[in-house]
Amino acid sequence: MIVNKKWTPYILIVLMVVAIVVIKLVKGNNTTPAKPKTTTTNPKDPASSVNRDHGFDRRTSYLKYSNHANCRMDCRKISKAEVEEIMKDGKINYNKSDIQNARCPRYAVEGTTKDNQRVRIVYAQCNESTTVVTVIDLETDFECHCPGDNNKNK
Repeated sequence: MIVNKKWTPYILIVLMVVAIVVIKLVKGNNTTPAKPKTTTTNPKDPASSVNRDHGFDRRTSYLKYSNHANCRMDCRKISKAEVEEIMKDGKINYNKSDIQNARCPRYAVEGTTKDNQRVRIVYAQCNESTTVVTVIDLETDFECHCPGDNNKNK
């Protein structure tokens, strides 16, 4: 069967449309699922829509304490309530912070507690939680014997 030359452009157009449809179907089946966000969100918590990957998250609901921080808090008479207050209202000291830390950016936040202690608290903000790393009294040099203190001068 010989095709009339006037039908050739129409046949080519139909073949191109079929090829485009087949390509789109094949590409549509090979799409990988979207990468889930690494931040933990609670759909019932309206504040959970905050992206913890951009800046210091001051929500205390994600707060955890390292053993070192608990020891320092006990030694320096700083309560968890005071740590949370500094987290909410303190000022970030960017010179003492390590916000470029790839694993968990560290924020050094300074403020004054209710009993007038000037403190610096270092928070490591990871995806799932924010950990209090250490608590420092900026005016009084307490003698604490906490884990890791003997490695301080090495």
